[in-house]
Amino acid sequence: MRVKVTMACTECKQRNYNTMKNKKNNPDRMELKKYCPFCKKETVHKETR
Repeated sequence: MRVKVTMACTECKQRNYNTMKNKKNNPDRMELKKYCPFCKKETVHKETR
């Protein structure tokens, strides 16, 4: 039950990354620290709908 999710930067709100997650194991929204090319630094990226 893997679904495709989009990750958005919390600072500039740009949608930078697409990834997959297992809804059965991770029902909550994901938060990952990833590099944002628009902010030019590592920021927290949250899952968007």
